[in-house]
Amino acid sequence: MNKQRRELIANNQVSRMMTFSLGGYEQKVLLDGKSETSPVVLFLHGGPGGPVPFSAGCRGLYPNFTEHFIMAYWDQLGCGINNHPLDDSFTIGNFVDMTTDLIRALKQEFPNNLLALVGVSWGSVLAARAAAELPDLVDAVLVYGQVLKDMFFNDEVFETLHAAGLPQKAMDEAEALRAKPLHTTEEIIAISKLITKYTDGYQCKAGGKLPMGKMIWGLLSSPDYSLKDFLAVLSNGTVKNHSLLNELMPQDLRDVLREVRVPYHILQGSTDIVTSTKNISAFMAENTNAYLSLRVLPNNGHVPGPDGMEEVLAEGLQMLRDIQAARTAET
Repeated sequence: MNKQRRELIANNQVSRMMTFSLGGYEQKVLLDGKSETSPVVLFLHGGPGGPVPFSAGCRGLYPNFTEHFIMAYWDQLGCGINNHPLDDSFTIGNFVDMTTDLIRALKQEFPNNLLALVGVSWGSVLAARAAAELPDLVDAVLVYGQVLKDMFFNDEVFETLHAAGLPQKAMDEAEALRAKPLHTTEEIIAISKLITKYTDGYQCKAGGKLPMGKMIWGLLSSPDYSLKDFLAVLSNGTVKNHSLLNELMPQDLRDVLREVRVPYHILQGSTDIVTSTKNISAFMAENTNAYLSLRVLPNNGHVPGPDGMEEVLAEGLQMLRDIQAARTAET
């Protein structure tokens, strides 16, 4: 760990690893922030089982975020520092319960602070359902890559693959997958590989890539991660689980989002076809829930580029400043 990171950690008023019982499982959560009075941001990562870029190994790694927020870094059960084998008895509901347990615990820890959820992809499912369940505890939600319906196997995916001029063998493989009413984990991985190889659906080439080398080194030099924890970021207890993805594929969150009663801002990459930006835009065009808002970011896919990450920070800051200003005006 370098000197700059060590100094950042020493100067943060909040810098502690805590253990909470979430959904009946003891799990570690890192709290990291410059000021005890900053808004608390609970990051809900993607996957299931993908604790990046913000994980429990990130103490002192993101001062541009911890300067403004108390970051709650949670490696969800099954990965990272909370690695655990997930059999097929696990459901999305189990993870929503863990999320709501953590929200309650954070409000006990910081009763007077604003609390926001930031979710990406799979994490947006947890954010939407938790916000709908706990509107009195959650002050705002910001998501990137909102799951709405028809993940991976929506019409836009196959239209984009056709337009990309796939080799006939690859196109035949895609059409064979499209024809199936249900999909195995292996088939989901197969369509993901086609999207990654032939389209900008995951990563928009024009938008650049996140600095993964710096991120990896940051986790390897973390004061909180062992080598085992780091390896469980890459391959973990979610690998053999099928139930979560099988439940995720047919998810339709439109009714959940229509009932959200906290400010809920959606950021979508313009080239995202995994959680289809086209579908989200169509949903928002007829949306009547004033709590929901959408912004599409050019040159970003399902995984944001560097500019996309800066937009997440800027949008999150502005949302919480607006809420804080409204509260101050009321008093």
